[in-house]
Amino acid sequence: MKIILLHDVAKIGKKYEVKSVSDGYALNALIPKGMAEVATAQALARLESKQKRELGEKKVHEALLIKSLGSLSSAKIEIIEKANDKGHLFAQVHTAEIAKALKEQFNFNAHPEHIMLEKPIKEVGESQVTVQINDKKATVAVVVKAK
Repeated sequence: MKIILLHDVAKIGKKYEVKSVSDGYALNALIPKGMAEVATAQALARLESKQKRELGEKKVHEALLIKSLGSLSSAKIEIIEKANDKGHLFAQVHTAEIAKALKEQFNFNAHPEHIMLEKPIKEVGESQVTVQINDKKATVAVVVKAK
């Protein structure tokens, strides 16, 4: 049975891909859980228009982010994490946490894939992080403090 994936499904494919799976798997697992729909002609037409719309929205969003990227070059983000008495973090700071802090502190809505870490942040202190959108870059200081 041909289906359209509505979410990323492990070992099957990514969102919006058209895949062939067994009838039982599609009817008993994927479709009832809302992870896929049957690939009819109307569903494929909806998929194509949805992909075009999302691509357009993504381009507009990236253009707006590039315009506001210049204001980030002197920004300092503060993140508070649990650390031991030597200043080592119990868990490293991930790009998703940096993106969330950018959104909260500077209203800059970057996707975690736009944030480039030279090395993982595993200690309390200041680190330099690059935010790259297309070919434009800005360096942001990330200050990690212990809880």
